[in-house]
Amino acid sequence: MGYENTIFPEGTSFLVTGAAGFIGSNLVETILNLGYEVRGLDNFSTGRRENVEEFLNYENFEFVEGDIRDFEICKNVCEGVDYVLHQAALGSVPRSMKEPLIYEDNNIKGTANMMEAARLAGVKRFVYASSSSVYGNSTKLPKVEGEEGNVLSPYALTKKVNEQYGSLYTQQYSLECIGLRYFNVFGRRQDPDSQYAAVIPKFIKAIRSGQQVEIYGDGEQSRDFTYIENVIEANLKSCIAPKEACGKAFNIAFGERFTVNQMYKLMCELLEVELEPKYLDPRPGDIKHSLASRHNTENYIGYAPSWSFTEGFVEALQWYKEYI
Repeated sequence: MGYENTIFPEGTSFLVTGAAGFIGSNLVETILNLGYEVRGLDNFSTGRRENVEEFLNYENFEFVEGDIRDFEICKNVCEGVDYVLHQAALGSVPRSMKEPLIYEDNNIKGTANMMEAARLAGVKRFVYASSSSVYGNSTKLPKVEGEEGNVLSPYALTKKVNEQYGSLYTQQYSLECIGLRYFNVFGRRQDPDSQYAAVIPKFIKAIRSGQQVEIYGDGEQSRDFTYIENVIEANLKSCIAPKEACGKAFNIAFGERFTVNQMYKLMCELLEVELEPKYLDPRPGDIKHSLASRHNTENYIGYAPSWSFTEGFVEALQWYKEYI
């Protein structure tokens, strides 16, 4: 997998915020199965109860229903944990274009609450989800940390501010923070039903329902689609990375890009269907091309992703065939 040799002392405890979400629930599952203690936090605004229900019978799992905008809850859940894996946030560039203020409240205030609570609790390290959207209108490929453009959406701005808070808390408050810039993560438990669902589960559900897939723009926009197992590896390795990694943010991807048209063609082949997509106008705030450099991530945190897009895609399809 890539994280089997990431060893922590017996009894190590983790807090996963956004535990009922796609990435959060996969982190919870992996850490529990490795034998460590996990506390999960979620308010179910976007997370799904069924994503955590299966873990409630684990002796080493505790779940707290609560909101990261509530500082008292943040303080309570940080007590006694070694590492915080902060995944709780509102995603979706299109939604942020329509409702910018709730993104400020959730993604910026909520993350600041968590960092401060972690500092007060003496947490060893705070690893948080950032996004490739911070690269904004930069056209350079591959994307390299430190060469960002101007952000194009409120969502991207919140992630940029999160990174600035992570740097500040590392330098001024001695809370070791590492940001992970996720590039188009996909895999099991990713919700296909949301109005703002990610493209892969949304397409899979449409095809399996016999519906025409809608592609924004001409479909030639490219993405560095990243399988969930690579993201789990990055989170765990960040917890024990050298101190030199703290205060920084790193690309988390495989380092290869596919156009949306290429991804859709592969999906149809694997599902053995022939369905022509419907092309719509491009969405405001979307980045045209995305491809990550892994150089800094490999050097600073030892990231060595083992799942290519195609390998992850085949496994993800099997999961969706069973569950949707």
